[in-house]
Amino acid sequence: MTTNGTMRALDAQRGAARVEELYDTDVRDLWEACTSPERLARWLAYVSGDLHVGGTIEMTFTSTWTGPAKIERCDAPHHLLLTTEPGTDDECQLEAWLTDEGAKSRLVVEERGLPLDRLHFHGAGWHTHLEDLARSIRLGGSAHPDGWSATRAAPDWRSRWVELTPGYAAMPVAYGPT
Repeated sequence: MTTNGTMRALDAQRGAARVEELYDTDVRDLWEACTSPERLARWLAYVSGDLHVGGTIEMTFTSTWTGPAKIERCDAPHHLLLTTEPGTDDECQLEAWLTDEGAKSRLVVEERGLPLDRLHFHGAGWHTHLEDLARSIRLGGSAHPDGWSATRAAPDWRSRWVELTPGYAAMPVAYGPT
């Protein structure tokens, strides 16, 4: 597994963290892992709400982040766009692209609109989430059997995030368009 992460500035205050990984599964299975509440709960978040374009969902991530998101686009099995915390100062875009690569599939996740001084936390977080997805696919079940909540991160997620954060903090932030 070789998870690749980058960070870039969008303007003087906000930026984007982008992480990608290649998985040993087909794109339809990967899509299911990224959109089905049952599969999401194995590696990323508890999700509930109106699961359709224009609908609002509630999420509790393995990191403890909890909040609403609006489903902006859903082009199965290749593209998903969410707006997290819509209408607030913390509003961000969360976008995922899935592509076939032979017998494998690539997932690219980008979170945009983040404060520049916090990009490294999000880069390390998404890196950890994508590793958890690989573990969930490999196990055919939960990457976090001990669970998590809005007040307690999944223990394995947290320890890996703590391990990765210094590397992301040391990583350069690109400026300008991609």
